[in-house]
Amino acid sequence: MTRTIFKTFSLFTMLLFCVASYSQTIADRIDSLISHSSFLNTSEVGIMVYDLTSKKELYRYQAEKLYRPASVEKVITSVTALSVLGKDYQIKTGLSYSGYIEGDTLYGDIYVKGDFDPEFMQEDMESMVEAISNMGIHGVKGRLIGDVSMMDSVYWGPGWAWDDTPDTFQPYLSPLMLNRGCVNISITPAGGKANVEIKPESDFYTVDNRTSASGGNVKATRNWLYNDNTITISGNVRHKTSTSMNIFDTKGFFMHTLRYQLQGKGIFIPRDSVAYDNLPENTKGIITVYRDIDEVLKRALKESDNLSAEALFFHATREISNGRKYLSHKDGQDAIYKFMKTDIGFDSRKFRIVDGCGVSDYNYVSPELVMEYLKYAFSSPLIFHPFYDSLPIAGIDGTLQYRMGKGKTFRNVRAKTGTLTGVCSLAGYVTSPAKHTIAFVIINQNVLKYVSARRFQDEICNILSTCN
Repeated sequence: MTRTIFKTFSLFTMLLFCVASYSQTIADRIDSLISHSSFLNTSEVGIMVYDLTSKKELYRYQAEKLYRPASVEKVITSVTALSVLGKDYQIKTGLSYSGYIEGDTLYGDIYVKGDFDPEFMQEDMESMVEAISNMGIHGVKGRLIGDVSMMDSVYWGPGWAWDDTPDTFQPYLSPLMLNRGCVNISITPAGGKANVEIKPESDFYTVDNRTSASGGNVKATRNWLYNDNTITISGNVRHKTSTSMNIFDTKGFFMHTLRYQLQGKGIFIPRDSVAYDNLPENTKGIITVYRDIDEVLKRALKESDNLSAEALFFHATREISNGRKYLSHKDGQDAIYKFMKTDIGFDSRKFRIVDGCGVSDYNYVSPELVMEYLKYAFSSPLIFHPFYDSLPIAGIDGTLQYRMGKGKTFRNVRAKTGTLTGVCSLAGYVTSPAKHTIAFVIINQNVLKYVSARRFQDEICNILSTCN
């Protein structure tokens, strides 16, 4: 009996020693990394590491300090959205009509109910056009009306950089998005002027083809300072090339493209008949386009897509706000803060979150806060599985496709990246040799050379995936 107790005590003591040794080894190695990383002489870093399996904090360094998170903020947005919306949530863009049909004429209005679907593409619009065409309609004695009452009319988040437009990563936000608020431009050499093809086809933009057989490299732009949608193509096109850019006024782009493509089917609606109003209760449904939250979540996390993250932000806000209309980013902030306080258990007054994607320079979080969201997600399988499956995989896909492509981190690290001027961040999960799930948050601030910060972060992930 005494020997059994002694053996049990000895095993327990050894277990405690191993855990302490494991924790100390990680701490020593990360401390050494910090002390030998010369780029930290001019920059800052906050780090937190937590063993989710044993529920033990393994390391922290300036984890309480505030940093701009960049796209690591998408962790906060995604976990909140999954929690309040559920993994089976769907975004719904509805097409309906009022009035009556007599012969081949609709005496009434056609309505599109916007629901901020960031994945609504040309094929979805074609399904709407086909559905109307199948009704046998060739004329509309009424209007084509868009309901954009889900959000207010401010199309960018607080602190977004005005000179990021017309890049595709910063489209103009609206409940009605087509092709992510962008056009795809294909330019092919043809002797003199090049052939220019733009998709989706629409009369909402115009093309000014200034290409020639001489001149500099081909360039495509628009006068975005004046919100002009004239797409100017210039330069010498030596080989086929393609590019994309955003279009000003995404709701107008959606509605007028729908009108234009209906016209291509022989359904004429005057240009001045496009309007915006709330959807009446007595309309008759034509078709609804459904979008699973999983599709939006994967693009937001794996590709670090800002539009998808903003969609999750506003859908979560609407749910937390009990279906309120004309939502603003301020409403989104209040909703995030409410969830942070009631579900995460952190004082929202100590942080600042102003958008859903992390683009704004006004955002300030701590590694400690982001860690709580990683821990919260891990605690619920209904949240963790879709969240974990949507994170980039080291060396495989998303924004980690070309990082950590060998060694113990390969296929092992699943994490959200973040890059903003002066900011490089990484937060996610890694499995230790002991098969423990380790959560980590690393936020580098005031960084001029991102490659140095990424090597630093990758080495921390290597430490976590190799230490016993």
